[in-house]
Amino acid sequence: MIDALLELPPHLRDRLASALETGMVAAPYSLASLRSTLGATHVSDPLLTALLELQNQGIAGPAAGIVIRTVGEVTRRSTKPDLVWSGPEVPGLHARDTRRVFDELLGTAERSIWASTYAFFDGPRIFGGLCRRMEACPTLQVTLLLNIERKRGDTTAPEQLVRRFADRFWSTDWPGACRPRVFYDPRSLEAEGPSGVLHAKAVVADDELVLVTSANLTEAALDRNIELGLLVRDRALAATVSRHFGVLIERGLLRPLPPA
Repeated sequence: MIDALLELPPHLRDRLASALETGMVAAPYSLASLRSTLGATHVSDPLLTALLELQNQGIAGPAAGIVIRTVGEVTRRSTKPDLVWSGPEVPGLHARDTRRVFDELLGTAERSIWASTYAFFDGPRIFGGLCRRMEACPTLQVTLLLNIERKRGDTTAPEQLVRRFADRFWSTDWPGACRPRVFYDPRSLEAEGPSGVLHAKAVVADDELVLVTSANLTEAALDRNIELGLLVRDRALAATVSRHFGVLIERGLLRPLPPA
């Protein structure tokens, strides 16, 4: 029962609790009523079963809302890492889903986002949620750290590769008017071959939550590949990761992507 509630992103858990407390969602519970409140993407049979189990124990309406808020508060205060997996589900084992965690972090941040990836694909889909969050929360500071690849045998000058990447990113990959800061590792573009690349895959939200994962920002990595990560609510750790990225930028080891 608890697993189904833990799978809900915090903002949807709060929405469900409010709906139960105000009577917008009431017994007899159904998938249809839950989907009208939370959206079809985040509603599953286990979630309905969890509410029915609470009801069978005499916990419904506002009381169920209080239980759900309590679960959320305990989760928020816990520093125990959550396993985050992509790939086939394993029945009986609790683990967070990589895409859901990614969407949750980027879709609920209020102050800052740091996101680093070696590769991404289908920018409008991958960055769409983040773009909408930036539009809804204008004070949100977003920094993307991306790798620019020099293909084998390509003799194009580094500055031209950067210009080509920037033009494509701003015109095709980034889907909105609100723009993040974007940085890259210039070592990946050295003419004689990369001496190093930006290979870190991580997200830091509000200097409170940090996801470190093997998954790149691609559909395959988020949904199909077997990928493993850890999600940790630890302010000291999250701030350390974002500060490390910040120092790399301050020292010029990561350079800003030019505007369109």
